[in-house]
Amino acid sequence: MNLGIETETLEFKKSTAELKQACISLCAMLNKHGLGTLFFGAKPDGTVIGQSVTEETLRTVSRSIYESIKPQIYPTVTKEILDEKECIKVEVNGAEAPYAAYGRYYLRTADEDRAVSTAQLRTMLSEESYKDSWELAPSYLMPEDMDANCVDRFLQAAHQANRLPELAGTAPDLASRLGLVTGDHLNRAGEFLFGNSRPVTLKLALLATPEKITFLDMRTEEGNIFELLTAAEQYVLKNINWHVSVNRMQREEIPELPQEAIREVIANSFAHARYQTNTTHEICVYPDRVTFYNPGRFANSYSPDEYVTKALPSVTRNELIAKTMYLSKNIERFGSGIRKVVNLCTDTGIRYAFDNGNYGFMVTLYRGGDSDVTTNVTTNAELTNTELAVLSLLMKNPRFTRKELASETSKTVRTIQRALNTLVAKGYIEKQGTQNEPVWHVRS
Repeated sequence: MNLGIETETLEFKKSTAELKQACISLCAMLNKHGLGTLFFGAKPDGTVIGQSVTEETLRTVSRSIYESIKPQIYPTVTKEILDEKECIKVEVNGAEAPYAAYGRYYLRTADEDRAVSTAQLRTMLSEESYKDSWELAPSYLMPEDMDANCVDRFLQAAHQANRLPELAGTAPDLASRLGLVTGDHLNRAGEFLFGNSRPVTLKLALLATPEKITFLDMRTEEGNIFELLTAAEQYVLKNINWHVSVNRMQREEIPELPQEAIREVIANSFAHARYQTNTTHEICVYPDRVTFYNPGRFANSYSPDEYVTKALPSVTRNELIAKTMYLSKNIERFGSGIRKVVNLCTDTGIRYAFDNGNYGFMVTLYRGGDSDVTTNVTTNAELTNTELAVLSLLMKNPRFTRKELASETSKTVRTIQRALNTLVAKGYIEKQGTQNEPVWHVRS
């Protein structure tokens, strides 16, 4: 007889010799789902092997669970005859998480019990509460308020990817089939994916130096997820370098950062963000790097680096949003985004970094390499950050005064004058116009 596979609420132990580990598994399941079932007398693959069961054995199991798990729980421990073999079945439930076993906290991930700190556990439990309630909460929008253009683009992409059959009917029919309707209204997942209420905010910035001081461009976009996916990708591609490759008389323009990696980072940012927080999505293009920030810590007890080296189960913060984006092939498959970005960057020699902060998750792709076509931000190594900032600003507006340049760069007028003198001496700029109204010619 086989009992199936181990899950987040089901565990098998060969015998009560594994009683301590069994208590840890029960604790982990309680913290994740508030309940769990465990069998003594079964192999990890579910094969029933049985064990000797007496009244004293049952009392020992019950007492050990009661004494080792805090807050205390009252398990149901029974003898079961499975395939003519004696086994022990343990069932637990509780609503006082977090629970500790032998003084430590654990959380169930797939069929593993992972030790976590109190702070990590509280964050994870908060994530579970968020996941259970946020997406399904009704919005004030009706299904008719879905953006028709976004729906059409989604359907076209989903059909082309063979992940959604040809569907007849209206946009509300589609929303209902995708689980994006709660009652008579679009739920929050439906609103954020397709709604015309501009529910998501995206901040975009182009900076003159590696420091977050001098902005060459700064804007805020508002829209639904499918609108902002396009806006975000176009902004990055517009503001990074490209080079030209000629192969067999065919001319191909190639961005300095892999376009597929950019697209993957952006899509996963929107799919796994924690919405309704005090921070928003933000993409910053620096001369040496591009950063992609999304609200909410990495939605997993594993680290991003572990997803690169191990075959780990996917943990999804916004299941309806991720599922819909998967159907349109905006994300390839669950749990593969980090590995895909790393592989693309490794293949093209691009450095990358992951930063799991207190309030959000950031991916950094580092720029570099030769380019035949440059943006309006120079990266000449012989210039200081201040000189780079001044030069970039003058490329944007050659009529900037010293005072205006000082204001833009948060420097003194004297510092700006030194930077201008250096740029003139090195042949980057030439002063034209009058003393009171200078015009700076930037030499190419």
